[in-house]
Amino acid sequence: MPFHPKFLLLISTAGLLLGPLACTQPLTESTAAQLTEARRQAAPDTSGYERRAPQDLNGIGKYYLGRQIAHVMGHEGASWLERADRQQEEGTDILLRELNLKPTDVVADIGAGTGFFTFRISPLVPRGRVLAVDIQPEMLTALRETKDRLQVRNVVPVRGTTDNPNLPAKGVDVVLIVDAYHEFDHPREMMRAIRNSLAPAGRVALVEYRAEDAEVPIKRIHKMSIAQARREMAALGLRLTDSIESLPQQHLLIFQR
Repeated sequence: MPFHPKFLLLISTAGLLLGPLACTQPLTESTAAQLTEARRQAAPDTSGYERRAPQDLNGIGKYYLGRQIAHVMGHEGASWLERADRQQEEGTDILLRELNLKPTDVVADIGAGTGFFTFRISPLVPRGRVLAVDIQPEMLTALRETKDRLQVRNVVPVRGTTDNPNLPAKGVDVVLIVDAYHEFDHPREMMRAIRNSLAPAGRVALVEYRAEDAEVPIKRIHKMSIAQARREMAALGLRLTDSIESLPQQHLLIFQR
């Protein structure tokens, strides 16, 4: 699954400090400098990122909108993605059914890994495509080998980066992110790029283990609540249009522009 840390994006906004000065004499150089510094100190960090000591050692010490980002599972854990009991444990058949895919859909599988979902989606969109996105070359190599072995023609491996999945603008009908979003090193940048890739009626299907359920046997940092997911997607202009709770342990949350 994706995504290693690079840089921290800091976006500053100007404060509204000019008020009554706008109708008076021009500012002196020293006054202007003081106001500029006041704006800098008062302006919030609208990117939502912060760096501090990790509350959970399974996290990277980087936080987004109050949520600590988890370490990425490397390609060494690829066998876990293909474990024999995954279908039953996660209800993967239910998930695919709930997506209501059309034969012509273009689907982006973000953090595709070995292609567990990619090759199950492929026959559901025979006149569409599956864009299998990952940043780890080892995962993409395994995916290509499976594609060649199965002779699948509508799967397109895509090398993404930690802040851009390299999807076509306004060209994707469904973006599927299964148990990967909480590991994105740059969730704000990634979701902005994903939002820009959506077709007019495009959907983001976000699948994460339920943080609200203490019985789900997953570390807390690898879970997400509906409230937190909604907050993070709303920051990029994505609204929650459906919350599907038919999976055994995970939320299936649908967002649209």
